[in-house]
Amino acid sequence: MLRVGENGAGKTQIMYGANMSYSQIQKYLGFLLSHGLITKVKVGNPSVTYHITEKGKGLLNSIDNMMEMLEFGDGNGA
Repeated sequence: MLRVGENGAGKTQIMYGANMSYSQIQKYLGFLLSHGLITKVKVGNPSVTYHITEKGKGLLNSIDNMMEMLEFGDGNGA
């Protein structure tokens, strides 16, 4: 969900991009908003766009680093 919101996205775009149901999106958007990982921007009426915050970008970078560390592409089976 954070990755989809990097350039700003509405609920529908996030829902399809994250392959989640509407009820899941509602739940997780609330979580991300309450933890300061995304911000809600009103663009029109009733159009709302969600953008990732600096804190959210930091979390994404940490996840990317962890995923990179966990890759086993060296051929040694380690």
